Amino acid sequence: MVRSDLPFGSEFSPQQIDLITVLDIAQKHDGDWRALEANVYQRYFKDYKTSEYNRRKLANNCKLALIAYGLLTREGLVTELGKELLGMKARPEKLYARFAQHILINLKGLIVIQTTKDMQARGERFDLQRLREWLGERGVHVPRGGKQMSTMRLWLEKAGVVTTPDWQVDDVRLNEVLGTNLWVVDEVSVLSVEQRAFLKTLANMGGSDTYPSNDVERLASATYGIRYDEKNLPKTVLYPLQERGYIELKRGTKEEGRGAKPFRITLTGKLRKELIVPLISGIESQARPELRPLLRKSLHEILKSLSAPDRHVKGLALEALAFYLMRLIDLRYVATRLRGDATGGAEVDVIFEGERLIFSRWQIQCKNTKAVSLDDVAKEVGLTFQLKSTVVMVVSTGVVSADARRYAQDVMRTTNLNVVLIDSADLAKIAKSPIYIIDALTREAKRAMEIKKLEL
Repeated sequence: MVRSDLPFGSEFSPQQIDLITVLDIAQKHDGDWRALEANVYQRYFKDYKTSEYNRRKLANNCKLALIAYGLLTREGLVTELGKELLGMKARPEKLYARFAQHILINLKGLIVIQTTKDMQARGERFDLQRLREWLGERGVHVPRGGKQMSTMRLWLEKAGVVTTPDWQVDDVRLNEVLGTNLWVVDEVSVLSVEQRAFLKTLANMGGSDTYPSNDVERLASATYGIRYDEKNLPKTVLYPLQERGYIELKRGTKEEGRGAKPFRITLTGKLRKELIVPLISGIESQARPELRPLLRKSLHEILKSLSAPDRHVKGLALEALAFYLMRLIDLRYVATRLRGDATGGAEVDVIFEGERLIFSRWQIQCKNTKAVSLDDVAKEVGLTFQLKSTVVMVVSTGVVSADARRYAQDVMRTTNLNVVLIDSADLAKIAKSPIYIIDALTREAKRAMEIKKLEL
């Protein structure tokens, strides 16, 4: 079976089967998957106009989808979730809402919902191919031609979360089913790795008890392999989580901290405890979850974020800038080589690729500095041998120095590389009219042609 990060869904949509009936069949033949398949075949697929082998295959697909959606074990036993849903069969609306909540939280449905809303907020053309590409940028792989996205949408539509084939979302219903507001999910996505691990650990400890902060920190370190700066724990973890309303802090006694005075911590009710761990785990499965709120913003808003006092926010904004520019010309994200927050929000390197007519690999450096120097461009050119890039693009929120431009010309004259230089003046024009990126790239292409002109 082709790998997919979304559950297998062939022959398992509400247009093909009735979930309550199938769960009743599964419970009747609990542990006997062959009898389950035979009954599903008789009930739903025996009259399909195809060969008996194919009809039997359809019934097998339905069983595999039950397993993929967490309703059946591979041994044919009904799971705890399946039993929970069976207990709700007298109240179908509640049953489908609970199933949708499971899809959203545990099967990456929330990532799909967030991605479709991001596409709509950016005014992107929507189809399943584009959705698959956007999901790929978030680290969610969906194979070409699969039914995973369509089947998931139909179950979410059954619960009233999605209302149209192009994934329009009923936000009120989504919040009801999810048990929290979607903006809280955005908020959680921008927490640091240390903050997310601390919050998960506190949820795992359970109950409404209070715990010494140093105990939670030690358990988080052991469980998730996170190294905390003990002296700066309040500043980097505790105060930010308190400001967002996830925890309450109370100063502890001297004895609890072996000479220090650790805080006593209580998890608030802002986010239900049973949602925290799967929700954060789903967010962490994305390639760059912190970027998500920025990727839906306009270029003007991204550029404004580059002036934020928070260095982490500036680093993310730089990465979002690279995504914005490359999406305009429909290149595919591959990897981030240098995190913006690792350089104090001063620079970030991102790799994109294109396959139209010929293969190209774009090595993008975005710099949030007053000027791009010769050394800046030279460093990027040096990396092309390792990264096998065909295009180096340096984007600056400042100016490109004359030395840097002369060096770029020398590189293009003596190698097969193309060096593209975009400065603050270009960014201002692109922010005003995104179409200007074509003018800027055409200008750079003509310059490269002049430099590389052959004398035959």
